[in-house]
Amino acid sequence: MNNIIIEPLQGSWQALATQPSPDSSIMAEIVTEILADVQLNGDAALARYSLKFDKYVPTSFLVSDSEIIAAEDEVAEELKAAISVAKKNIEKFHKAQLPGKVKKITTAEGVQCWRQYVPIETVGLYIPGGTAPLFSTLLMLAIPAKIAGCKNIIICTPAGKQGIIHPAIRYTAQILGLKNIYKVGGAQAIAAMAYGTESIPGVDKIFGPGNNWVTQAKKMVSMGETSIDMLAGPSELAVYADESCIPSFVAADLLSQAEHGPDSQVVLVAKNLGIVEKVAIELNFQLDLLSRRKIANQSLIHSRFIVIEDEENAFNFLNFYAPEHLIIASEKAKKLSSNVINAGSVFLGNYSSESSGDYASGTNHSLPTGGAAKTYSGVSVDSFVKKITFQKISKKGIKNIGTSVEIMAQAEGLDAHRNAISIRLKSLDNEQIQS
Repeated sequence: MNNIIIEPLQGSWQALATQPSPDSSIMAEIVTEILADVQLNGDAALARYSLKFDKYVPTSFLVSDSEIIAAEDEVAEELKAAISVAKKNIEKFHKAQLPGKVKKITTAEGVQCWRQYVPIETVGLYIPGGTAPLFSTLLMLAIPAKIAGCKNIIICTPAGKQGIIHPAIRYTAQILGLKNIYKVGGAQAIAAMAYGTESIPGVDKIFGPGNNWVTQAKKMVSMGETSIDMLAGPSELAVYADESCIPSFVAADLLSQAEHGPDSQVVLVAKNLGIVEKVAIELNFQLDLLSRRKIANQSLIHSRFIVIEDEENAFNFLNFYAPEHLIIASEKAKKLSSNVINAGSVFLGNYSSESSGDYASGTNHSLPTGGAAKTYSGVSVDSFVKKITFQKISKKGIKNIGTSVEIMAQAEGLDAHRNAISIRLKSLDNEQIQS
């Protein structure tokens, strides 16, 4: 294993935290063409890209009711049961995020202010379906959208060469009561949801991870009127491990993230070299047993195995890295967690596997990557609502704050702002004189 780094100096942290990235200039040029084509030509453009990239052209982009119902018989009972467990836990966790009773605040006598949560009316969910059909992502996005009260939920996901969407995705949509599912993937799916086509309605906000082409498309449409959840890049996992870790568990966690894709990144920060060596032995053994070992092995090439003895310095590095997922593989994980400032989702202790959060613990697996956890949170019910502020000002209220507003408006040279207050204060003075 050549990528072992011992006590890296702070000046090298940026290089250690950098992920491999494709040539975005070429990608941006191609995606720009796709977006413009779909915006101009709608379904005709989608059909061309389906044939070019997915080798099929559906007779209808909309998944029929019969296709959704058929999934009931196509999914194994044990998988249905597992999806049911995940659905229950995700619902329980996300329902707890609903805001409580609206609190009205009196900021001055006669001046009342409050904030109200209003669901985004129409949202689009992109569900990857390439090398791995991520029906779990449908649970993670659709459940908080429904809890938030979004009126229209649109789903785009690529289909196989026969034009059939994976049965687990169709089954999950069925148990969630979702019907607006469309057979389209890639950058063209993002374009369809952003601009609308003859078949696919345009949406207000797009959610969901995807490959580099999908991410580039989301980035570009977000510069217009369509909002997005975040720019989720390649998956990443950091593990902090001390002497109380279980090396076989740590290796399994690293591989679970490495198998996502060749551009995924895993980072082990260990208290000493002996821990790294024990994990490396387990990695090599477990890697040979994986069906996706070729992908995982490519990911491990640009991953990092770092030795930092001092705990405080180790977490300083981890906070600089700001990983999408962070596992603290230690018997004192709860205590160590107080050091965490930047991370998408944190897993405490030897039995808190990252896979649990990906599927069934209840937390959301749509998380910020590429250091974005320094300022962004993962998807939640909050992601599907907007917060509108209200204020109600009485006659007494305008008297109490009016003069202050007039003075401030005058200082900024905004006469119309000042006049909007002055005209009200004068009308109240006239009322007083007449009474």
